[in-house]
Amino acid sequence: MVSNGDPAIEKSEFIQEIIRRNPSCIPERYLRSEEDKAKDVDMSALAADIPVLDLSLLSNGSKEELQKLDNACKDWGFFQVTNHGITAEVLQGTKKAAAEFFNLPIQEKTKYLFRPEFRQGYGQPFPVAEDERLDWSDSLLLFLDPSQNRCPELWPATPPEFKGAVEAYSAGVRKITEELFGCLSLIMGLEKDALLGLHEEMRTLMRMNYYPLCCRHDQVLGLNSHTDVCTITILMQDDDVTGLQIRYNGGWVPVKPLPNSLIVNVGDILEIWSNGKYKSIEHRAVTSETRERISVGLFFSPHTAVEIEPLEDILATQKCGRKYKKVKYGDYLKGAIQRRQQGKEHILKFKI
Repeated sequence: MVSNGDPAIEKSEFIQEIIRRNPSCIPERYLRSEEDKAKDVDMSALAADIPVLDLSLLSNGSKEELQKLDNACKDWGFFQVTNHGITAEVLQGTKKAAAEFFNLPIQEKTKYLFRPEFRQGYGQPFPVAEDERLDWSDSLLLFLDPSQNRCPELWPATPPEFKGAVEAYSAGVRKITEELFGCLSLIMGLEKDALLGLHEEMRTLMRMNYYPLCCRHDQVLGLNSHTDVCTITILMQDDDVTGLQIRYNGGWVPVKPLPNSLIVNVGDILEIWSNGKYKSIEHRAVTSETRERISVGLFFSPHTAVEIEPLEDILATQKCGRKYKKVKYGDYLKGAIQRRQQGKEHILKFKI
């Protein structure tokens, strides 16, 4: 059944409410076209090839692990990290807080409804054109850094552990990010503090996604294909549910989570700074008919006034010439959020 004709359901942006009203209902705007589905190529056999890096070895300057990082960013744009220093208790506490928020009654969650002027809150975060397919997921977006970008009234008061769990987790992830920036700087031939220096006023956005069950999971997408308009993203998935897929050689490879690991991916800004050496890769999320799923992504970006272009030290080591135009990060971001990302369409506008 596609729709029961209820206009309230058709207009709803909250997937949990659609399911609550009628678990067998999938409104038309969530259904993928046959043409879109026909493009899918299953490459799950390559899932075991997605790189796994040991952050403790990277931190200790292991040349072998640094080479693995370089290869991962060039060949995949994605990797998982283990031994990252965040305890299992902190990870599970964040997942639990997210799950309890999404399980609240809709009347409670809409107290934190998405506010476009702050780009934060619960609900659909991007404008969607009439002809676009909607995502089968609900989201909560909150700015963590800089502190002046926070909107305290949009931070859930329930569950009471929510703020403490997020603060503990984000503090640990920020340390990981700073460590990765140092390692990335070294393998790019820069001073170790170069990338961190380009993030003097680092922007950190958190996005919690809830992917409910779907009776026709092969007909919808939890998140449509996109790249991330940031420097790097660090993602925490449920340990036992696979939903993230990355585009590789024209197909889709599932990222099967390792217990207590984190997923890191290259964003558009790192691709531009590296003049295309490192790749911002399309990715998407699929759903399940038997298991719900939660993910927590932290997106790290420079200040909106920072000018983004291939770094001169990188250009000096390459023979291919400049591949990207110069753009202020704020302008890049503004263009990206005016319409929901589709594949790599946004970064392609800045290629020379």
